Amino acid sequence: MKIRPLQDRILVQPIREKEVRKGGIIIPDSAKEKPIEGRVTAVGAGKVGEDGKRVALDVKVGDKVLYSKYGGTEIKIEGDDYLLMREDDILGIVE
Repeated sequence: MKIRPLQDRILVQPIREKEVRKGGIIIPDSAKEKPIEGRVTAVGAGKVGEDGKRVALDVKVGDKVLYSKYGGTEIKIEGDDYLLMREDDILGIVE
């Protein structure tokens, strides 16, 4: 299944924390925080401004981004977790 986000929406695949820390401690799912970092897998064409022209998005496919902790809508595609969010939910691009 392929999804093409509309307007200023972005499809992000969250980057999960490793389950085992350096000291060998295993972190259970119930103790993990929601991820705030992910990889952009698809972007929309951009929002239409008041003048009728399309405003290009600042992010592109492949960018590693930081997003608000509770931003976006969680969806599952072919067994993988994704977030569908607006560009406003993106806090920054990790370089």
